[in-house]
Amino acid sequence: MAGYIKLKKNEGRALKRGGLWIYDNEIAEEVIEGENGDIVDVLDFDGFFLGNGFINTNSKIRVRMLTRRSKISENEREIVGGRSFPGISLSALIEKRVRDAWDYRKTTVDTGSCRVIFGEADFLPGIVIDKFSDVLVVESLALGIEKLKLRIIDALKKVLSADGISIRGVYERSDAKVREEEGLQRYKGFIGPEFDTKILIDENGVKYYVDILDGQKTGFFLDQKYNRLAVSKICKGKKVLDCFTHTGSFALNAAAGGAAEVTGVDISELGCEQARENASLNEFGSRVSFVCKDVFEYLPELVEKGEKYDVVILDPPAFTKSRSSVKNAQKGYKEINLRAMKLVKNGGYLCTCSCSHFMTPELFTEAIAAAAKDAHKRVKQIEYRTQAADHPILWAADNSLYLKFYILQICDEV
Repeated sequence: MAGYIKLKKNEGRALKRGGLWIYDNEIAEEVIEGENGDIVDVLDFDGFFLGNGFINTNSKIRVRMLTRRSKISENEREIVGGRSFPGISLSALIEKRVRDAWDYRKTTVDTGSCRVIFGEADFLPGIVIDKFSDVLVVESLALGIEKLKLRIIDALKKVLSADGISIRGVYERSDAKVREEEGLQRYKGFIGPEFDTKILIDENGVKYYVDILDGQKTGFFLDQKYNRLAVSKICKGKKVLDCFTHTGSFALNAAAGGAAEVTGVDISELGCEQARENASLNEFGSRVSFVCKDVFEYLPELVEKGEKYDVVILDPPAFTKSRSSVKNAQKGYKEINLRAMKLVKNGGYLCTCSCSHFMTPELFTEAIAAAAKDAHKRVKQIEYRTQAADHPILWAADNSLYLKFYILQICDEV
């Protein structure tokens, strides 16, 4: 261990509810014997042992917890403050966390391609690992977990191998700006031997090429897997508009569901090119097309032309990444949903989502309701969904709930 931190009296409320973060302003005392990223004891104000976590004095999130009421130790039991607590070795802890995460995925989702480790929600704070077929893509976002990264990857390979799954390569996409707040440089590259970074996957019976080298985040948005499937079920024979299509995932699921005509729109020409390639891969032919346009400019053009669709899908990037910009983001969500509603045929469907955890379900719902009021539409909720189960929501970690997804029927006022 590398010392300890002691909480202020009446602090650590989130931690005691099951959360994993301790902020700098919650700490009364720090005794650091090692370096940033090392594991420390976490004590309550009265010295009671609460668990172990790794510390970073350069971050507002001062400690990220690894254990609760267990002591990372080679001893079976450990005495802290005169009390005995269960001891667990760091290697055993990592293997347990990884095994638990994989067993959970096997129970809840199709594991052909899925998120295997989801940071705090899998009690391995600061690391994300996605599995695309037989390739792993790793995103490390915190200093302490960076030191454990290779051990976690090795443990995961071991656990997968026990189920007959061989991993042919690992690629790191730790190029998010948030790493700089932890004192880490942004980085991407191979962990181990190099391999072709264009990966073929199958999801919901739809095939995709995933670009793990230059694609957004880790290369593909696995969190919408079952939302895409839900949309496909309402698209048979329909005319569909997929906005912010990225590499065409919602558009292709609509086509797989039997849509008569699908148009995907995205501002990225690279994304549109990849979407066309994916459409060709699935042999959807002329039923699917993609337009490289700014959605905010394109939707008013369609309204002006009098275009109407049976299904409109909105999957925009996060409009806010901080609490300070939530109000402007809510206006943005209202505006884009208003424009979309004007394009939906009477009795048609709007599929709309927000991927920012700062945009709470209540705020997102308010934005949609305000859009419906201004568009003079009535809204019937068909489904409300969140992210796929391989992105589990830990109730004590607010940031683990981020995706809100509605399927709504839009009706004219009469």
